[in-house]
Amino acid sequence: RCDVSAVGVWNPLERAFFDVRVFHAPAPSNRRHTTIARMYNQHETLKKTAYNARVLQVEKAVFTPLVFSTTGGVGGVAERFYKRIAEKTALKTGQKYHETIGYIRKRLRFDLLKTTIIALRGNRGRPTATPNIRGMDLNLIPEG
Repeated sequence: RCDVSAVGVWNPLERAFFDVRVFHAPAPSNRRHTTIARMYNQHETLKKTAYNARVLQVEKAVFTPLVFSTTGGVGGVAERFYKRIAEKTALKTGQKYHETIGYIRKRLRFDLLKTTIIALRGNRGRPTATPNIRGMDLNLIPEG
């Protein structure tokens, strides 16, 4: 099963499935790769091998593997995803692109960190409300 699905990310009215993988570069399983770029490519390829055929044939949708490293790095496909989401959000909210992509990068990194912590120690407390970004100014530094 894929982690997330959304409509209209890559093309209008097209459904897209996303699966997230976070890897630790110094792990023994990654030693055979000589560069970090090869590690990202290998993990993206493994995800595509596992899910792409089923998503295309059964779901009639597009599959996108989102690969991140524990050091904060982002794979090539995930970077294109960031840029696409930031472009659409900036256009819709009227915010500047660089402010929007900065906000999205920070938000997704903290959400991945939160998910990892919950996976390690369990959920302790009530869920928090999702912020309404339509009325939110994404510029974290006040202009003036």
